[in-house]
Amino acid sequence: MSEVLDRLARADKWQLGAGEGLVFAPPFPLWLDTPGFWDEAHLFEYPLRPLFTVSWLDEEGAELALVPGGGAGARRWTPAALEVPYRPVAGLEAVETRMVLPGFVVGSEWGVRNTTQVPVTLHAVAWTTAPGAEVPAGGVGWSSVELSWPRRLVDRKGQTLAVMLKLALARGTDTWGAVRAEATADLPRFLQTPFWDRWDPRHGGLACRADLGGLGDEGLVYLGVHRALEIAPGAVARVAVALRLEPDLPRPPGGGRAAGGAPVSRKASSFAAASRASWEAHLAALPTLRCSDPYFERYWAYRWFGLRLNGIAGGWGNYAAPTVCEGIGYFHQPIAYSAQCHMRELRWSRDPEPARGVLRTFLAHQRPDGSLPGRVYANHAEGEDFYHADWGGALLALDAVHPGDDFLREVLPALARYAEWLIATRDADHTHLFDVVDQYETGQEYMSRYLAVDPEADRYGWERRIRLKGVDATVYAYGLFRALARLGARGGLDPAPWGRRAAAVARAIRSRMWDPGSGMFSDVDPVAGRRTCVKAAVCFYPYATDVVGPEHLPGFAQHLFDARSFWTVFPVPSSSAEDPWYDADAAWKGKRHNCPWNGRVWPMANSHVAEAIAAVALGHVPALRAHLAEFVTRFVRMLFWDGDASRPNSFEHYHPVTGKPSAYRGVDDYQHSWVNDLIVQYVVGLRPAGEGRFVVDPMPCALDGLEARGLPMQGARVDVERDGERLVVSVEGREAARGRVGEPLEIAL
Repeated sequence: MSEVLDRLARADKWQLGAGEGLVFAPPFPLWLDTPGFWDEAHLFEYPLRPLFTVSWLDEEGAELALVPGGGAGARRWTPAALEVPYRPVAGLEAVETRMVLPGFVVGSEWGVRNTTQVPVTLHAVAWTTAPGAEVPAGGVGWSSVELSWPRRLVDRKGQTLAVMLKLALARGTDTWGAVRAEATADLPRFLQTPFWDRWDPRHGGLACRADLGGLGDEGLVYLGVHRALEIAPGAVARVAVALRLEPDLPRPPGGGRAAGGAPVSRKASSFAAASRASWEAHLAALPTLRCSDPYFERYWAYRWFGLRLNGIAGGWGNYAAPTVCEGIGYFHQPIAYSAQCHMRELRWSRDPEPARGVLRTFLAHQRPDGSLPGRVYANHAEGEDFYHADWGGALLALDAVHPGDDFLREVLPALARYAEWLIATRDADHTHLFDVVDQYETGQEYMSRYLAVDPEADRYGWERRIRLKGVDATVYAYGLFRALARLGARGGLDPAPWGRRAAAVARAIRSRMWDPGSGMFSDVDPVAGRRTCVKAAVCFYPYATDVVGPEHLPGFAQHLFDARSFWTVFPVPSSSAEDPWYDADAAWKGKRHNCPWNGRVWPMANSHVAEAIAAVALGHVPALRAHLAEFVTRFVRMLFWDGDASRPNSFEHYHPVTGKPSAYRGVDDYQHSWVNDLIVQYVVGLRPAGEGRFVVDPMPCALDGLEARGLPMQGARVDVERDGERLVVSVEGREAARGRVGEPLEIAL
């Protein structure tokens, strides 16, 4: 597992987390070259800034100017830590290691070497600021080992979360202090603190008191802890700083369980060792992949990093079960639209509970009318909104790998209530096609498909002012009804009515959404009673299901693989390149937008399209197996900076010609697709094939070989080895089958 961490090492990342809900992942950091963590972190959806910095003073109290050695390229990041070496100064060499540890702890660990021939006295001061209004008189505490004070965090909805912060130096503190001051520039510069003014070279320290008086609470409170160090010639002094966050939320029994699965011991020789042990324990519970294609191999490991980075431990506040956030920054909360992705990817964890926890998180907050929230916040329910999502397809995918009747009995009644709500509110006209009522609830705003029913649709917010029978919404409803029909008997439901409803939706898709003239499925304008014929990536979603027939296949190949329409250098754009509002550069009507769907390549849509190509290739047109291999290969290649196999990324959307990510958004590590699931199914070739059976049938990707070990399959562990075109499949360590690429191996457990 250390090998996996080191394989991900690079100099241009900084995002850190421990899979519990606290992440240090500022989209646009300003202070990475400054010791500690002065940029913002997020505790669930709540931003917190600053955390702390570390200042080093000489014997006379002058601050040492620490500059990272060699600039950004000198940093070394792995998921476990960010290591920053500093240029030598005054005969001293310093290396800082930053990490986020289990227990909502942010740590900075230092090794300072004295390269001179004489002893050196240094003072390490870890300090921070807090808004004065949040720290009342008497609000600062000292417990002999740590300094504590309150903060009141505010999220985008104006909701608050009270947090107690506790700052400490490992192995003891000499002095501590807190001082109230009028506001000035809130920068990580020691000379701007009240501590600098009060520092006495003869009796250096922070006075060991809290001075929190004044005419009012406004301004800033400065808080710090300090230790003096005597470093002999040639010796190394070590200092570790820890900031612990204690949110005012119900606490999980046993400390909670991260979305990644395995609990870990916090006992270690250092913070860095503890962080690495935590990550190694996480990775040890996951399958491994080695591959002759470095892009597939690197992305496999990188994706598991992203899922844990954005993980939330079960039991905190509104999170009854472990779950996963959509991304960093203000996406750091579970969001329904991406939850379907997390369930599909986490099904390849050997422990099914993280994937199940994603669904449990939303069902725990089902509304009285049966609808599901679009977001689940840590401690409130303001602004939950709503997203259409493929809950049924995700549940079928999870159950195929980790079947569990108890889980089905737990979740199917709630999903049936949600399905009834969909029918009552989104198919009130009984057409068996389902309404989209604003451009946001599909997760796909700024597209021609909405203007087709209302030319003002792009000006509305979450106002439910349009009606569009959406291909995506209808396919998701079909998938839900189909799942209730297929799994109902095992989960205590009568499957028959859901089978009839699924059949009715399938007939409506074929009869009302299929446009024979254009050879595409289409959204429907329910008022005009006609198809809109707007060409968008969602028009291919029906092909991922069993509703299509031979009459639909020519149009699939004609449109999807047309370079003038969807088969761009990096396919597929969210809207056809022939669309009048198509723009590859993220502009909508002349203005660059943050989340436009009028031509950018969105990994979410690509995940659906990959499943569509796979369903057609495996069920109808075997010649498209090569197209699927090409699509998945180009898709994964797109997810790397400048084609550099050592620098994977995961942004919201990409340029369809250059493959450049939406760097202007700053939202890397965005879990809005199911890439690892595609790698397992179509690169490794492992797919469920019914109860007690699975198939190994990789697509013809250009590989010399691969080795996938420990993949879960219905209670067993499966290994797949590919050497050239030869395949060997083992179950629980015993060889089960041999074959060649292109010849599916069906294996009974």
